Amino acid sequence: MAGFNTAVTGIKAATTDLDVAGNNIANSSTTGFKASRVEFGDIYATAVVGAGTVNTAGSGVTVMDIATDYSAGTIEFTNNNLDLAINGSGFFQLDDGQGGTTYTRAGAFELDSEGYIVSKTGKYLQGYGLDELGNQLPLQNLAVTQKESSPHATESIDLAFNIDSAKDAELLARSFDKTNASSYSYSTTVETFDSLGNANSIRYYFVEQAAVREQFQFDVSGLPAGEDLTISGVTITSTSTPLTTAEEDALEAADPRIDLDTLSLSGGTLTFELKADSTSAGDVVISDTSGSEYPVANLDNGVPSTRAANEVQTFTIDSSLFSYNASVGDDTLNNATTVAIGGVSLELDTGMTLEDVGLAIEDAQQEIIDNNPDIESVEFNEATGEIDITWEAVAGNVDLLAISGGTNSPFVETTPGNVDIAVVQGDNSFQGAYRMYAYLNDEQQLNLGKVVDPGESGFLTDKTEVGPIVIKFNSTTGKLAEVNGEEVPDGGTAPNITILGADPANPNDTLLDSDVDSLVGVQLDITGSSQFASDSIVKSSSQDGYPKGDLIGVAFSENGEMVASFSNGQTQKLGLVSIATFANQSGLQSSGDTEWIATFDSGAAVLNPPGTGLNGTLTSAALEQSNVDLSSELVKLIEAQRNFQANSKTLETLNTVTQSILQI
Repeated sequence: MAGFNTAVTGIKAATTDLDVAGNNIANSSTTGFKASRVEFGDIYATAVVGAGTVNTAGSGVTVMDIATDYSAGTIEFTNNNLDLAINGSGFFQLDDGQGGTTYTRAGAFELDSEGYIVSKTGKYLQGYGLDELGNQLPLQNLAVTQKESSPHATESIDLAFNIDSAKDAELLARSFDKTNASSYSYSTTVETFDSLGNANSIRYYFVEQAAVREQFQFDVSGLPAGEDLTISGVTITSTSTPLTTAEEDALEAADPRIDLDTLSLSGGTLTFELKADSTSAGDVVISDTSGSEYPVANLDNGVPSTRAANEVQTFTIDSSLFSYNASVGDDTLNNATTVAIGGVSLELDTGMTLEDVGLAIEDAQQEIIDNNPDIESVEFNEATGEIDITWEAVAGNVDLLAISGGTNSPFVETTPGNVDIAVVQGDNSFQGAYRMYAYLNDEQQLNLGKVVDPGESGFLTDKTEVGPIVIKFNSTTGKLAEVNGEEVPDGGTAPNITILGADPANPNDTLLDSDVDSLVGVQLDITGSSQFASDSIVKSSSQDGYPKGDLIGVAFSENGEMVASFSNGQTQKLGLVSIATFANQSGLQSSGDTEWIATFDSGAAVLNPPGTGLNGTLTSAALEQSNVDLSSELVKLIEAQRNFQANSKTLETLNTVTQSILQI
C-alpha cells in the first residue's frame, strides 16, 4: 500500500520542520543569526503518457528548501566601538588568511596582538586602506597601524581681542617693562607647541602710544673742522645752518621715524623728535665723513654720559692683550691689571684666559648691581668675547656705566652715545596706536617683523629684527585698521604677522630675519580684534599645534571610516570598511559560526563602502541581534507536532487496515 510511504514522508517533513524551528529557537540570542523556514512540496508518481486517470492519489510530501530570512534584526547598542552593525543590506567580508572568504552580519570584532581587526573566529575584517590624503587603497585586512600621533609644531595662530579704549595711555609708565603692569595696556597668552611637542607659550603685550614724543639732542660741536655730519647715512654739509630741502628729502627717505618738522641743527646741537608711532628709538647713527661713529668714545675721556632705558652697553675684551700659552694650550692675559666696573674693582692676573676674565666679571655681577641699582644684568658672551651690561627699564635718562683701567685695561667701549633723551608733549593724532610685543614663555622677546632701525645693517631691505610692531585701530569705529604698516580693509582680513623664534626646537626658526627663504615662523592672524569701550578680553583664540599623543581608541563612522583617537585630541582615518552585496543573497550557503559563503547561485560579492548605492550604513558600538521571532517559532512547534502526530495516525490506521485484511 502506497499510503505507508506517504505517511513516512509526512513524518520526515514534520521532523525537519521541528528541527528547523528548534534551531531557530536555539539561536534566538545569537548575534547576526538569520532565521530559516521549511518550504514543502507534494509528491506525485510519474505516469506513463495516456495511462491511468486524472484522479491520481499523491505520494506524500518533500522538503523543497530550507530558506533563510535575511531581514534585519534589532540593533542593540554596546560599550565597545569595535562592535559593528549594518543598518540595511550587506555583509561584512572576512578572510581566514588562507584564501578562504566568508560573509557575516555578526559584527562582534576585536583587535588581535598585531593590531588587526578580527572576528570571534579569528578571521580578518576586510576593508580599504587610506593614504595620507584620504585616497582609497586596494582591499586589505583592516588594522590599527598607528599607535601614536606625532607632534605638530604650531604654524598658525588665530587671536581676536578687544582692548578697552577707555584706558588712558597718559597714565602708563614711560618705559615698557613686562614685569610692570602699569607700563602696558593689555596682555594675553596663547599656548603653542614646538616641533618636538614641547608646550610653550607666547605672551603678547599691547602698549598704547601716548600723545608724547621722544626728543633727541646730539652734541656735535666737537666735529673736526672741514668734516661733514651724516645722519642715518645722509650727509649734512653744514652743522651751523638748517638743512636744505634736498637734505630733508633724503633724510625722510632714509629714516622715516624722524619728524622733520621738529629737526633743528644750530649752535652745535642737533635736535629732533621721533614720530609718536615709532616702535622704538634704536640707535640713530651719527658719524663723520670718514665713517667713524661720532662722537668717538674711549676710556680716558669722552665716555658717553647718558643712555636710553633698556639699552645694552657692550664692551669687547681686547684680544691683543692675550698670547698663546703652550703650557695650558690656550690664550692667556699678558700682564696683571686692575679694572673698575661701576665702582667695583677687579684684579685680573697674568695667565687668565679670555673665559677666566669673563667669568670673573660675571661672578661680580651682584656687587656691580648693588653698586648700580639701574643695572639689570652683567653677562659674558664667550663666543664674541663681549661683556653685555643691560640697563633696567626705567623712565628718563640713565647714566652710562663708567669703565676705567690702566694701560693694560682689556676693554674697548664699542657703542657710541652722548645722547640726551627727553619726553615732549605731542598731540592726539595717534589715538588707537599700540606697540605690540611678543615673548616666548614670557622670557625671550620674539621677532614680529619689526623693520630694522635706520642706520643699522639691513635697513631698507627685507630684513627684520626682534622688537615691537605697531597696530592701529580706527578711532571712530574701533575696528582694526593697520598691522605693522599694512592697512586692514574695513571688515576685511588682517595681514598675517610672521613670528620668528617661537619654535626653539627648530634651528630654521630664528629670531633674526637673516635668510628669508629658509625661515619657518608662526603665522599670527589678529583679524576681528577691536578697540571698544568695554573690558579688555580675548574674543577668540586657537592654534594648530599639538604634542605627541598615544592611541586611546578606535571608532567607525556611518560611512565606514575607521578613525583612531589619540590622547592629544587628534584623530586619524586608518581605513574604510567594505560591505558585500549579492545579486541573489538567497543563494548563499551557510558555513557555521553565523557565516555564509558565496555560491554559483548567489553570484560574486560586490564590494563598496557603507552607505553607497543600496548598501546599509554602519553603526559603531552596536550589534545586530537575531531576527528570530520566538512567538512564531513556538506556534511552528505546535504545528509541526500536530503534523507529526497526524502522519503517525495515518501510519497507524493503515497498519490496522492491513491487519484486518490479513485476518480475512
